[in-house]
Amino acid sequence: MQDIVLRTEALSKKVSSPEGSLTILDDVRIAVQSGESVALVGPSGAGKTTLLALLAGLDRPSHGHVWLCGEELTALDEDGRARLRGDRVGFVFQSFHLVPSLTALENVMLPLELTGADGAKARATDALTSMGLGERLGHYPNQLSGGEKQRVAISRAFITKPEVLFADEPTGNLDTATGERVASLLFDLNKEFQTTLVLVTHDRELAARCDRIIELASGKVVP
Repeated sequence: MQDIVLRTEALSKKVSSPEGSLTILDDVRIAVQSGESVALVGPSGAGKTTLLALLAGLDRPSHGHVWLCGEELTALDEDGRARLRGDRVGFVFQSFHLVPSLTALENVMLPLELTGADGAKARATDALTSMGLGERLGHYPNQLSGGEKQRVAISRAFITKPEVLFADEPTGNLDTATGERVASLLFDLNKEFQTTLVLVTHDRELAARCDRIIELASGKVVP
């Protein structure tokens, strides 16, 4: 039996609205095994991105617990959650989230430099070159195409060899052909590094490439 790397218990999230308390997630219980790829799917407003943020410790639940890589995220303070993310987690977002004032190379070096890792420049250069971006090392994000930006973001996500990778609509801002290439790259790297992948997507074909699909509707997991 593989290790459980991500688990929730009675996870709920409520927010205040002009109409009163609004329940975004309600009693979500999931478990993800090490090395597994899982897609979170459902209609807009189902709670997918909120769940991803709670699983990654980017937000705190109203009720319930999250365990990530053996640590209870919900028992950690903000610094503790940030440390855990920096050590064990990678992210890929729809809007890339590259630092505009840094080159492609500097963006990929950043997580290594934040952790004080050796050989950041050489490792980042190798990662980008393997992505076919060897001629783009000195380019800034505004000089790159959408597909190139996402390849830089994926390189940055994998550079620390994370145990868990969270991807929120990673192909959402790309045309179909570019999205397919980026998706294949994401799954190839995930397999190579044996990373646990948690993917939010509206794309059912992309979701079907994962080992398992978790469907949300109105804040609940569909049985």
